[in-house]
Amino acid sequence: MTVTIDGSASVTINSGAVLGLNSATAVASTSGTSIDFTSIPSWVKRITVMFTGVSTSGTSIVQLQLGDAGGVETTGYAGVTVRLGGSSNVYTSAYSSGFLTQTVMIASSTYAAQIVLTNISGNMWVMSGMTANTTSPSNDSCFMCGDKTLSATLDRVRITTVNGTDTFDAGTINILYE
Repeated sequence: MTVTIDGSASVTINSGAVLGLNSATAVASTSGTSIDFTSIPSWVKRITVMFTGVSTSGTSIVQLQLGDAGGVETTGYAGVTVRLGGSSNVYTSAYSSGFLTQTVMIASSTYAAQIVLTNISGNMWVMSGMTANTTSPSNDSCFMCGDKTLSATLDRVRITTVNGTDTFDAGTINILYE
């Protein structure tokens, strides 16, 4: 077994896997209709998607989509997102085009999230996470869980809106992978 320590608190094993948390480059979500993280290594078993201060130009819900060498997959997602509103109302929402981060988007609000994607086996992934509307006095949070089987090895994650046309106008998004 060959072990290389590269000074960044990670260890590379001869299979190419890097042990420890690996951070992509944070992206300012201040323009465009999607944020893509590509070239995710094939050995990755867990990805954490994080965003803070994220806002869009409209009310279309932000969603996560997974992809492989064939591109981003836009069908076959299963799961549910539950919103607990400030008035204790409970709302649920589900789409098959991606994992939803909210059940309702408000263009003037900003959102924070942490969503974890975990590889079960092969190309099967599960997702769980939470999102909060951080604009006072909203006081609402969403919790989500779902699954998706890709047609090949995951190598990309996309953050976009359900309608695909609302643009990002504030915030920062990044991923950690391990």
